[in-house]
Amino acid sequence: MTLIEFTGNRPANTEAAEASLPARATPGRHPTLVLLALAVGGFAIGTTEFAAMSLLPAFAPELGIDAPTAGHVISAYALGVVVGAPLIAVLAARFARRTLLVGLMLLFAAGNALSALAQDYGWMLVFRFIAGLPHGAYFGVASLVAAALVPRERRTQAVSRVILGLSVATIVGVPLANGVGQVVGWRWSFALVAALATLTAVLVQLFAPLGRPVQGGGARRELGALKRGQVWLTLMTGAIGFGGLFSVYTYLASTLIEVTHTSPATIPGVLAVFGLGLTAGTVVCAWAGDRALMPAIGLTLLWSAGALAFYPLAVGSVWTMVAVVFLIGSGGGLSSLLQARLMDVAEDAQTLAAALNHSAFNTANALGPWLAGLALAAGSGLPSTGVVGMGLALSGFAIWAVSYLLDRRAGAARR
Repeated sequence: MTLIEFTGNRPANTEAAEASLPARATPGRHPTLVLLALAVGGFAIGTTEFAAMSLLPAFAPELGIDAPTAGHVISAYALGVVVGAPLIAVLAARFARRTLLVGLMLLFAAGNALSALAQDYGWMLVFRFIAGLPHGAYFGVASLVAAALVPRERRTQAVSRVILGLSVATIVGVPLANGVGQVVGWRWSFALVAALATLTAVLVQLFAPLGRPVQGGGARRELGALKRGQVWLTLMTGAIGFGGLFSVYTYLASTLIEVTHTSPATIPGVLAVFGLGLTAGTVVCAWAGDRALMPAIGLTLLWSAGALAFYPLAVGSVWTMVAVVFLIGSGGGLSSLLQARLMDVAEDAQTLAAALNHSAFNTANALGPWLAGLALAAGSGLPSTGVVGMGLALSGFAIWAVSYLLDRRAGAARR
């Protein structure tokens, strides 16, 4: 075996890969209830991830810090995601899937409950880092459980149901948490998320199949995913290609106020439109992925590049902005597609690869705004964030093209 293996769309060791998935749900456990329980966790995670940004003006003065410093609280959470996803996936490889999911949600609940009690900036950083640790591992393991509930040809749609919880959070959860923060204080927003996480732990314990660990599984097997070139290519596609969405989203409110000259009261509505686009894209991309996974990934990246290219042309009117923001949000369906792709190429190291998908997306969450910020610092103006985003989406497409060509070559070699 070479150090890095490039394999095709179907794992070379199919039996090992499928054996590493959790057991099928028992007859007494209805798949819809399991998926609902898992989606509640996605809703809780999505609520705290996006709502924390809107709560910065509320908790910064109370913690005695300015707004730029408060932004480090968001970075601490993202760092927790990047660190926690691979670390937990490797260390907990021998745990039953249900046990692991319950433990992850309880840790997430604790991190948010402690955030609600933080009395100074230092402790807030620590608690947000703790809250971020379970994020990637939860989505990764939950996706594996969801995929095992349905036939292979409906796998991507099952995974998308888990991610839909996060999508719906951008429409309902974020405004709710922000409203709670404004009415009764920002601490109660984090307490709300802690309650949702605890509810998820209870629902998962009640409805999810145990998903016993695979015989022979462990840290060494999971780390084997890092030897596979197609795993790296898939992660790079997400880390770079998804960055375009974040390059625009981060500066969307500023663009609406400073360039479109709309009222600040309009911003929540436009952000909700983004969430609607994200939800619609997740559903449509999942449907397409179950029919032709790799082509669906490539077309989604091109779709995102096209939508982002129109962004600088749309900033003059709030109505054109609404339309383009919806289209940009719909490109978020890429997440469930790449999650399913990792299940194909990770072979018997499913847990680590699935968790790393969310480390890749948090890398995109850092890369997109950073590159857009460089463009702004160079004097390019807020509409240029769309151009930066288009470049990232096209770069992700180029990486996908390499992966696709290697797939075709591997398939031809097997024939």
